[in-house]
Amino acid sequence: MVDVSRDGSVVRITMNRVAKRNALSAEHLAELLEAFREVRTSDAAGIVLGAEGPVFSAGHDFADVHARDEEGVRLLLELCTVLMKTIQSAPQVVIARVQGLATAAGCQLVASCDLAVAADTAGFSLPGGKAGWFCHTPAVPVARSIGRKRLMELALTGDVIDAATAVEWGLVNRAVPADELDAATDDLLARATRGSRVSKAIGKRTIYAQLDRPEIDGYEIALSVMAETSQSPSAKEGRASFLEKRSPVWPD
Repeated sequence: MVDVSRDGSVVRITMNRVAKRNALSAEHLAELLEAFREVRTSDAAGIVLGAEGPVFSAGHDFADVHARDEEGVRLLLELCTVLMKTIQSAPQVVIARVQGLATAAGCQLVASCDLAVAADTAGFSLPGGKAGWFCHTPAVPVARSIGRKRLMELALTGDVIDAATAVEWGLVNRAVPADELDAATDDLLARATRGSRVSKAIGKRTIYAQLDRPEIDGYEIALSVMAETSQSPSAKEGRASFLEKRSPVWPD
């Protein structure tokens, strides 16, 4: 149900549970988690998270949820949270390739990726606001992408926003015609993975560590890491190549 392939320095993790609209059952979440855990320890520079079929992901599999008691649902949500944290803590740049509708935990997946490119026909929603089970956990990373008022509109109305609105709100980086989705995704990922991989991995980790903290705390975290990494081989090579007016040769 999860296809994994590699093309050069890029690994593509593709949800392929088309008949179930790529709904996130415990089994499917575990497969995704295993794939990300395996790739994060590799020498890959970037990861593309995509999906087959007309729907990116319909969120949690209600058949799975409905069969569980409270403790069972808690365990399911904890598994989902581990996946989202694993995506953000991966040293690689992770980009979502969104070809269709992403709802609830599917929208959460998109928001948890570092970058996202969507087909202009894609849509995004937190539908719990118009149903009986509110999208509490999906709202966590979405809020950190689009801000309070827009999050409240998305979460309270349950309405679908189109790809253009998702770009305007900051949920995705850009929306393109469907036939340009692969090229746009690959282009953004190529630009986001150039340079020192070690430096970028530390940079990604530091951004997430200081994000949403008070500014003074953010500076304390960032200053310490930036001073420490100033002496790394990659930082020294970057400065030396600039001063010597030559192309860098990254040691990593």
